[in-house]
Amino acid sequence: MNRKRSKAGIILVSLFFLLFCPTNLSYASTLNVSAKSAILIEQESGRILFEKDAYTKRRIASITKIMTAILAIESGKLDDKVKISSKSVNIEGSSIYLKEGEIITLEDLVYGLMLKSGNDAAIAIANHVGGSVEGFVYMMNEKAKAIGMKDTVFSNPHGLDDSENHYSTAYDMALLMKYAMKDKTFRKISSTEKYKTKKIDGESWGRLWKNKNKLVTGLYKYSTGGKTGYTKRANRTLVSTASKNDMDLIAVTLDDPDDWNDHIALFEHAFDTYQKMKLIDKGKYKHATHDFYRNKLIVKQPVYYPLTEEESQLLTSSITLLRPPKGKKWEKEGVPAPVGYLKIKLEGEEIAKVPLFFDGQPAAEKKNFLESFKNIFFLVAGVDQSD
Repeated sequence: MNRKRSKAGIILVSLFFLLFCPTNLSYASTLNVSAKSAILIEQESGRILFEKDAYTKRRIASITKIMTAILAIESGKLDDKVKISSKSVNIEGSSIYLKEGEIITLEDLVYGLMLKSGNDAAIAIANHVGGSVEGFVYMMNEKAKAIGMKDTVFSNPHGLDDSENHYSTAYDMALLMKYAMKDKTFRKISSTEKYKTKKIDGESWGRLWKNKNKLVTGLYKYSTGGKTGYTKRANRTLVSTASKNDMDLIAVTLDDPDDWNDHIALFEHAFDTYQKMKLIDKGKYKHATHDFYRNKLIVKQPVYYPLTEEESQLLTSSITLLRPPKGKKWEKEGVPAPVGYLKIKLEGEEIAKVPLFFDGQPAAEKKNFLESFKNIFFLVAGVDQSD
C-alpha cells in the first residue's frame, strides 16, 4: 500500500517539475510554415511546442515596438502629457501623424505605437521615457539582457532599417512577448481592436485608431493580441498570442509571406495536440516516504503544463532531500530553504526541477542547502506505469 501511494505521489510531483524547466521537444514535426524562422510556445511555462530555425538572427521590423511599449508602461508615466517636438514628426513609414507642439498622453502614444505601428510615436516615447533616443535604446538593450534575449541587439525604438546592428531571433522575441504578457496594461493594449485618444486641455479633437493586427480584429476568434511588422529588408514579421481552454500561446514568425495563416495553423495544431493539465495543487505534499518529512513538505503554487497524452505516460522522477538535522539544530538555526528538490525526466532528459519547503519552521538562508549538499540523502524512484 505504501509503495503504491509513494508511486502516485512521485507521478504527481514529477509532473510538477515541468513548469520550471521547459523542454525543447517538439511534437509538431509534420507542421509546415512559410516563415524562414518561427516558434510557438506555451506562455506560462515557456515550453516550446514548435520551432523552425528559431535561433537565427534576423531583422525584425516593427515587432521591435513590443519592447518600446513595455518600457513605456513600466516607466509609470502613462499619464504624463507629452509635448511633441520636431524630432518626433515626419518619421518615415507607418505613422500616427503627430504634429510639432501638440500635447498627447504617453498612454495614447503607446496605443498609437501598438495599434497603428506609429514610428513617430516610437520616437516620441523614446525621447520622453529615455531622455533621448540613444538613452532609450540603451534601456532596450539592458532590458533584453535581463529577459535573457541573448541574440538580440536594438538600435532604434521602431524597427526601421536604419541600422545594420538591429536584429533578434524568433526565440528571443517569444521571450520578450512572454515577459510583456505578464503586464495587465500591455495585455489590454495589445488586444484592443479600436482606441480613441483622450482630449487634452480642452481640445476638441480625438483620434480613432484600429488595430493593424487582423488576428485581433476578427480573423481568429482565439486571438488575444500581438504586433505586426514589415520593412523591405525584414519582410513580414509577426508576434501574436491566443488563448483557448485556459492555455495561452505565443507565436513568432520572421520573414513570412503567409503569416496570418501560419499563426492560425500553429495555434490550431497546439490546441488540438496539447492539453494544459493541472498537475498538483499548492500546499502539503503528502507522499514523502521518509518518516521525518512525511506530511511536512510544502509546494508553493499549483502547476499547469501542456502535455500530449503520450507524454503523460513517459515521465520518471526522483527526490533529493537534506539529511534530517540532529537534535534541535533547525529549531536554533532555522530550517534551510529549500530542504530539497524534486526532479522530472521525460524520456531520459531532465526537464524540470522544483524546490520543496519544510512546513512549520522559520527559513534559514537558501545557501544552506548548497553548503550542506554533502549531507543529503537520496530517494530515487522511477515511475512504474504498469500499476
